[in-house]
Amino acid sequence: MPFYTIINTILLKKILPATFIFFIPFLSSAVTFAQSPTFLIPPTEFKAFDTPNDAGETISLTWSASPNDSPDAFYVIYIDKDKNGAFEKEAIRTKSNTSYRTSAPEIYGYKKKNSDYHYVQIFPKKIFNGEKIDKKQLYYFKLAMMAGDSKIVLDTIASASAHGNWLHTKKINNFVIMIIISTIILYFIVHARRNPDMFLRKIGGLDAVDEALGRATEMGKPVLFVHGLTGMGSISTIAATSILSRIARKIADYDANLKVVNNDPIVMSVSQEVVKESYLEAGRPDAYNPDNVFLVASEQFPYVAAVGGIMTREKPAANFFIGYFYAEALILAETGATTGAIQIAGTDAYTQLPFFITTCDYTLIGEELYAASAYLSREPMLMGTLRAQDVGKGILIIILILGTVLASFGLTFITHLFEAF
Repeated sequence: MPFYTIINTILLKKILPATFIFFIPFLSSAVTFAQSPTFLIPPTEFKAFDTPNDAGETISLTWSASPNDSPDAFYVIYIDKDKNGAFEKEAIRTKSNTSYRTSAPEIYGYKKKNSDYHYVQIFPKKIFNGEKIDKKQLYYFKLAMMAGDSKIVLDTIASASAHGNWLHTKKINNFVIMIIISTIILYFIVHARRNPDMFLRKIGGLDAVDEALGRATEMGKPVLFVHGLTGMGSISTIAATSILSRIARKIADYDANLKVVNNDPIVMSVSQEVVKESYLEAGRPDAYNPDNVFLVASEQFPYVAAVGGIMTREKPAANFFIGYFYAEALILAETGATTGAIQIAGTDAYTQLPFFITTCDYTLIGEELYAASAYLSREPMLMGTLRAQDVGKGILIIILILGTVLASFGLTFITHLFEAF
């Protein structure tokens, strides 16, 4: 074997592995030193205070960030009920690159320097669970910074006691908004009482109610009112019975024939009472026929089949589909369209709106269903509330546009006015 081959074999198999094993501890120490500095620069401005706007359960602590903040360094806060105590209870431990003031805008706002300070909340009662604590107990805190085997404890001792607050100052904006909206509503209610003909924005479907009822009266054909499939616990069904009351009152005045179909016994009973009361208000209780408000079927598609049969046989001059509908919406509306009736639908089921819009003459979309009773009754309370809602929507649209424009130029203060902490 050549001499240089023998030398290479000795170097590769004997000397180099031994040298590598010898230097491993030194390499490990170098890595540890790089990740965990021996000299920690302690944070400053360590303070404790009662957390504002709470029920008196927490204490807030804050301190400045250290140049040694990193994922491998930790802050540890110790708590004691005695200033000269041992501070053995650990209140909280957090990574030094987390928990900044930016997480508490309700206290510190949105200042840029918030990212230079740490912030945490302590629940003293949970830490001293089971121990008897006075309500006015003053708690003391010490802050330590740890990184690897290095640890430094600040000499500063922060103290604070927790107490509840009667007023949540950060919710004053909600209170002010509520006062403004309430004032607008009251103003328009009073205005509606003084001016019964107060202007309300036009809704085509409601303006066509008189036309549909008049057409049915002239043709001598009935008016068919179809309830949705939900019970009296549904808001849309409650709105539907309110609309039914106004329609029944006009039917009584016109001396026309009204038929109301139901799929729920409770809705049927309520509808009977509503129609009966409307006839009484019109001064024609003798014209009320309880048999015209009846239960058809309690299941979905048997209900649809029965109502479709009524439409085909009696060919009503006007059909009202009011309430919450499901897959039966298109079947009912398409059947009614084939009879040549004027059809007015109203629902808050957004999945069925396309079918009603394409097959009915008029459709009340979403909240228009809830507003219908105010339009038809012209009661000052309802009219004033509805008008105030429209004004509120207008104000909201203006604020949204203004906020968008200001945010485009970096001015976001208007968005903070409506935050609910």
